[in-house]
Amino acid sequence: MMRTLFLQAPSYDGFDGGAGSRYQARREIRSFWYPTWLAQAAALVPDSKLIDAIPHGVSLLAILHEARDYELAILHTSTPSFASDVRAVEALKAANPAIRIGLIGAKVAVEPEASLESSNSIDFVARNEFDFTVKEVAEGKDWKDIEGLSYRDRAGVIRHNPPRAVLEDMDRLPFVTPVYKRDLTIEKYFIGYLKHPYMSLYTGRGCKSRCTFCLWPQTVGGHRYRTRSVDNVLEEIAWASRAFPQVKEFFFDDDTFTDDRPRAEAVARGLGRLGITWSCNAKANVPRETLKVMRDNGLRLLLVGYESGNQQILHNIKKGMRIDVARAFTKNCHELGITIHGTFILGLPGETKETIEETIRFAAEINPHTIQVSIAAPYPGTYLHRQALENGWLDEANAGLIDSRGVQIAPLHYPHLSHQEIFDSVEDFYRRFYFRAPKIASIVSEMVMSPDMIRRRLREGIEFFHFLRQRHGVAH
Repeated sequence: MMRTLFLQAPSYDGFDGGAGSRYQARREIRSFWYPTWLAQAAALVPDSKLIDAIPHGVSLLAILHEARDYELAILHTSTPSFASDVRAVEALKAANPAIRIGLIGAKVAVEPEASLESSNSIDFVARNEFDFTVKEVAEGKDWKDIEGLSYRDRAGVIRHNPPRAVLEDMDRLPFVTPVYKRDLTIEKYFIGYLKHPYMSLYTGRGCKSRCTFCLWPQTVGGHRYRTRSVDNVLEEIAWASRAFPQVKEFFFDDDTFTDDRPRAEAVARGLGRLGITWSCNAKANVPRETLKVMRDNGLRLLLVGYESGNQQILHNIKKGMRIDVARAFTKNCHELGITIHGTFILGLPGETKETIEETIRFAAEINPHTIQVSIAAPYPGTYLHRQALENGWLDEANAGLIDSRGVQIAPLHYPHLSHQEIFDSVEDFYRRFYFRAPKIASIVSEMVMSPDMIRRRLREGIEFFHFLRQRHGVAH
């Protein structure tokens, strides 16, 4: 087995680049998701090491010093971080010319040829589900025989091997939490709406929804929800709860954990027996009876992608969701005492000043506990990206999706809605949602109940207002 380094490389300060971040960018409030996909591959390679540079404050210089001891380096990359990651690759190769370097992630899965052509220092990319592809590289298997691999051969010619079949038996994957224990400081990971310290992991891959903007199902995971067995999930959570007694909440980062409701209920009952507090991603269509089972067995919060308050936009993005169903779902959650973190996207196809106003009013009406407002981002490999190119909504200058500081820009524009109008609407959304008397009272009440929450919300408030001030200087 080759001595293997798994790396989330340094880039922009505060840049959240892991798969769980959904949008790779600097956040309004400093937050970091776990590098779960890197950790999953690292779990398959004995004696490997994982470095998640940005949360841990590890400099490129320190990484270069350590990389001298490794034969293989695997870096996770994304469209926003790609240029920065290539610079890290080239520095690694300069420091250790013998090291073989490969990239993983949605960016290289959909653009393997262009990714390899961007730098001769990139030896290979592992496409799609890359776990066992990387394992076979680390085992020293001949590259021409490794499915899912695109690589540069000895003559410098780029080769593309046949695709690797998606993994059906998800229980073949080892637990990721022992890698967290070995290589990560979990207190470095913050998410504003989750208890701290939290821990996130996947219990399955794929999502049956067809949302046109969503990156992972269209590039890596697919549209079939393939899951680990209930016993396998509970075994890992039991292990992790012993290994990390300080963890206050586990988050299941599956694209839509509630896609398989009987399984979600079975996992919930097992977690209830373990006495675990947990949260997950959910679509706004979970029936009340399932919500109650989950609530009764430790569910605290649901992360729900509402996206828009306009029904036509939801049709345009193939969300498969009705506004009235989302309203009823949210009402049920409020009545059952389930906290909601709602996510919204501005600038989707069909957006106008009027639909933005409709979405802001909708968010205030359904009143999730907290919200995240993102800007529509056409990642390569998604239907939204193809649609944007075909209709002239995306300019080449904005294809990187972030600015020079790692902050998300408004890459799309429409004849009736400019980049600037979309960009400015994010701040307006936040201010109008959070600066309401009932919401301010709710936040103050939450802070009064806990000294820890007072410190946390004050820190987040300072970061939030600092972020808003920075946005005023961003050019589009």
